[in-house]
Amino acid sequence: MSAAYTRIRHDRGEDEVAIEEPLEIRVGGRPLAVTMRTPGHDEELTLGFLYGEGLIDGPRDAGPTVDFAANTIEVEGPLAREPGERRFYTTSSCGVCGKGAIEEVTVLSAPVPEGPTIPRALVARLPDLLEQPTFEHTGGLHAAGLFEPNGRLILAREDVGRHNALDKVVGRALLDGMIPLGERVLCVSGRLSFELVQKAAVAGGPILVGVGAPSSLAVSLADERGITLCGFARRGRVNVYTHPERIGGE
Repeated sequence: MSAAYTRIRHDRGEDEVAIEEPLEIRVGGRPLAVTMRTPGHDEELTLGFLYGEGLIDGPRDAGPTVDFAANTIEVEGPLAREPGERRFYTTSSCGVCGKGAIEEVTVLSAPVPEGPTIPRALVARLPDLLEQPTFEHTGGLHAAGLFEPNGRLILAREDVGRHNALDKVVGRALLDGMIPLGERVLCVSGRLSFELVQKAAVAGGPILVGVGAPSSLAVSLADERGITLCGFARRGRVNVYTHPERIGGE
């Protein structure tokens, strides 16, 4: 049995259900954030989250603490900047919950790289190339993946939270020296929200592809930050909402 899911009984038998547990993030011994996540790749999740919030500017040592419960991770300090007064609490469905003011929501980022040009047909296929083994068991996880321009999957991560899945991908890329993402393409298994576009922008991802619909704020942020935003990538079709110059012909 995977650490990402468990068996739960119901009135007609038994299901494999995705695990959701809290993770407390501590930086330099100081409690900073609590997020609800699927256990696994906690170091990547933590570093991706902190990087996406502009709280660190590169890889850090991170690992489980020895004096707290298993669902606590300690990151080497100090922070690159001080967050708002309120402590972060993020649910598995919201990556900006717990911020105390509107001005705390938007994180500044450098302009994204020029990026590659990718055939529209390949962009439409990217969600089908995502590896989602735990979703196949539970039907209850989101996935995010990082691709080469030729469609080769570099890495994929799953989590009960769509923003967590992307944080895990960004965290892994940060540890492997792949930030800014440059010529690579990000793909997510669900809808395209403001928070996902922002995470892509901070990571220097020029193209973000999703299976679902974008929100209005996601479209406006992608347009402002120079990101090619592609939604409804399914059944061989895709809609390109911003910066279509990176999408080639069929």
